[in-house]
Amino acid sequence: MIQPLEAGVLPPGIRSRFVDGVNGLRVHLLEAGTPGNPCVLMLHGFPELAYAWRYVMPALAEAGYYVVAPDQRGFGRTTGWDPEYDGDLASFRQLNLVRDMVGLLAALDLASVVAVVGHDSGAGVAAWCALLRPDLFHSVTLMSAPFAGPPALTPPGNLDIHTALATLDRPRKHYQWYYSTREANADMTNSRQGMHDFLRAYYHHKSADWAGNKPFRLAGATAAELAKMPTYYIMDLGETMPQTVAHEMPSPEAIAACRWLPESAMRVYSGEYERTGFQGGLQWYRSRTQSVMTTDLQVFSGRTIDVPSMFVSGRQDWGIYQTYGAIERMQNTVCTRMTGVHLLDGAGHWVQQEKPDEVIALLLAFLRR
Repeated sequence: MIQPLEAGVLPPGIRSRFVDGVNGLRVHLLEAGTPGNPCVLMLHGFPELAYAWRYVMPALAEAGYYVVAPDQRGFGRTTGWDPEYDGDLASFRQLNLVRDMVGLLAALDLASVVAVVGHDSGAGVAAWCALLRPDLFHSVTLMSAPFAGPPALTPPGNLDIHTALATLDRPRKHYQWYYSTREANADMTNSRQGMHDFLRAYYHHKSADWAGNKPFRLAGATAAELAKMPTYYIMDLGETMPQTVAHEMPSPEAIAACRWLPESAMRVYSGEYERTGFQGGLQWYRSRTQSVMTTDLQVFSGRTIDVPSMFVSGRQDWGIYQTYGAIERMQNTVCTRMTGVHLLDGAGHWVQQEKPDEVIALLLAFLRR
């Protein structure tokens, strides 16, 4: 049976344990602080783990909060999910991911949490938690991925963006649709450079350490505009993701100088993904690109997030703009009590790891309002 994370890989004050019977899962979680104190629930993205919150959790615990960060369905040491490409894709739909979190609160005997905090794809789960169950999730902080709201009852016209990307002078493809292919997991799990170097290059390419990350608002959702984004989002048509990020592998000197992701931390990520592969996380993308249960989400068309909210991202993060118009809809329509949008200079996509002190300060100020 899979064991908790060894104490030596976790900062002081963070504990690793399992909770059984959560919507069919045995959930691995990290926790800090005293149970019974106001709870903050933290949800990671891809390709990350609960470990992504290691810099933030002790400070919140010291400020008097009980902090819980699970490995979500499909990730890390949480088990009970279907690992096969042809397995139960519906279990990865948004409503079931919210159900996982509702079930986790029940298993922990928590009546509610003062905040749910989500990064990347975890921000989507956090947003839906706050939208659907404001009685359980009393505020929400979204990081790196703006939430554009529930899908419209009448979807937009069927624009074949993929054919348009493939027929550009420099043929391209969208990373989410690549992640939805049968080959993607094997490409990344068995990459030529090995798991550790693949993830090192991937994290570097999407961070502020890569000088090419200078995001700006796109003029529209056309292929020509999308192709202005870096290749980790709009890939060259003939390349895999490991081949894509290998072009930007940092030098040994740059790796040694990377304080926010030292090799010891990188080994935690690479060790976990060597064991599990990526298919669990990739099922999240497949659920989205194949519109699994989109009709269920359309029931909530027009519904807003009415609990206090905040958005935090790195200023060098292209995730702010990858979905055209999302950040404007989030600010102006979807989140009715948004307290602020904070873009932290010197951080790319991994904002809570690249700039933890600034993230901690923002979270504590938000929680104390």
